[in-house]
Amino acid sequence: MKKILFFALSVLLLSSFAASTAATRSPKEAVSRNLDIFSAIYKELQTSYVDTIDADKSMRNAIDAMLNAIDPYTEYISEDEQDDFMTISTGEYGGIGAYISERDNKVTYISEPQAGSPAMKAGLKAGDRIIKIDGDTMVGLGSAKVRERLKGQAGTKFEITVMRPYSPDGDSIKTFTVTREKIEINPVPYYGVARGDIGYISLTTFNEKSASQVRDALIELKKNPDVKSIVLDLRGNGGGLLESAVKIVGLFVPKGTEVLRTRGKGLINEKVYKTTDKPVDTEIPLVVMVDGGSASASEIVTGALQDLDRAVIVGNRSFGKGLVQSTRQIPYHGLLKVTIAKYYIPSGRLIQAIDYSRRNPDGTVARIPDSLTTVFHTAAGREVRDGGGITPDIKVTYPEGNRLVFNIVRDLWAFDYATRYAANHDSIASPDSFTVTDEMYDDFKSFIDPKKLNYDKVCETMVDQLEKAAESEGYMTDSVKTQISSLKKLLHHNLNKDLDTRRTDIADYLATEIVTRYYNQPGSIAYGLRNDIVLDSVENMLDTPGRYKQILSPR
Repeated sequence: MKKILFFALSVLLLSSFAASTAATRSPKEAVSRNLDIFSAIYKELQTSYVDTIDADKSMRNAIDAMLNAIDPYTEYISEDEQDDFMTISTGEYGGIGAYISERDNKVTYISEPQAGSPAMKAGLKAGDRIIKIDGDTMVGLGSAKVRERLKGQAGTKFEITVMRPYSPDGDSIKTFTVTREKIEINPVPYYGVARGDIGYISLTTFNEKSASQVRDALIELKKNPDVKSIVLDLRGNGGGLLESAVKIVGLFVPKGTEVLRTRGKGLINEKVYKTTDKPVDTEIPLVVMVDGGSASASEIVTGALQDLDRAVIVGNRSFGKGLVQSTRQIPYHGLLKVTIAKYYIPSGRLIQAIDYSRRNPDGTVARIPDSLTTVFHTAAGREVRDGGGITPDIKVTYPEGNRLVFNIVRDLWAFDYATRYAANHDSIASPDSFTVTDEMYDDFKSFIDPKKLNYDKVCETMVDQLEKAAESEGYMTDSVKTQISSLKKLLHHNLNKDLDTRRTDIADYLATEIVTRYYNQPGSIAYGLRNDIVLDSVENMLDTPGRYKQILSPR
């Protein structure tokens, strides 16, 4: 009787699973029919269309259009695109170890050679504009094609010709021989003691080395008796390997702690991820800093530590990516990166901000409104919500942006000035003490060509709009015209005055560029912490007796 009952239950469960799985798939007949239609259309185009159709390009367009209609994370990666994909996951590639960028007219330049890299060893500098590689012109090709030429097998050599601006003897053409090496991307570009007693760790990506690098930094910081707390900075960290995130959470919570569950298609496709190693420290006060650029694996770490009441989260709401991708081999050495599951952090919440399965009639999607989110609870009973990223325990309001500052950064005025400054100064003070002096700032102002600096003069624009509105609506009397004329004179922009008004913000960007020339990325991060308003909030919270524990207690 028991065997019969067990068999009946098994059949029922299997039937339910088959039904649930089938319900999530398109009928086989529909798949077959649509493949036939697509194949017929494609063959007719190849046979009948008046002009030649590029088979690879048209098929890639079709694939991309289909995948883009699903979600932005499901994508086809052709064989020649897989180097970049592997670089992200492994943190390694063969190349010269330099960041490159592109400016007007597809001019590619070195934006930052990494410390100790083949680029730096060869003598390349930030600001060098790439002209030739092995005699082939790179002018006008764009950074993507130049990047392909810079990468290659470790140990291979090539010649690179650059135009170096602002040399003491004027712009000059220089040629260097560079030997490529295996470049390892350090996911922890900087760690150290900030504000006297805060152990600070910057984590920029989640690759195969992230957990070990964070562990090493944490252990090293704990050796310092001044360190009373740890800050893990995940701002701008777009994520990476899920397994790496689980390991990093495991540094701060007991072994065997559940970090997340992933749920895919069908009833049995649920996987539980728990920490597997002995933690480094489960007691030290821990803060995680996030912003809108913190996504995916960053949100797993942030959300799990929040749900477990192990860390205070400070900054701005995170991006809101609760989807998991995996790669599948497809014919002709391609890869399909496909969304296979959603992940749920310890409280049970899904932090995905956009439901791509529910689109507007025009195909667009929108974030889930806060009014439709659901309340969940942390281990201690604190309220948290799903459906829109991780909301910080302490929110930080950034000052309103300014168009002048934006244009100075975007149009590379600060970058170019730093290039000129570095060409004429052998050294500067350390990142902890370097400042932009009055003399330097005046020099920077004279460096700017007013004819080339375009920025939105908001006051003048608004007065012009007011004048047009008064004219069109019949209010332009002689009196109004006189008043508007006076207003124009009062609100006329003066570049020199505007630069002085925004000196604090502009000098900060300027200093960051200059410090990077001498101390690379670690130096720029160290300098940035001096005026970091998010770290200000962290410091204030940690210095307020009882505040840390109060935030992590039920309210």
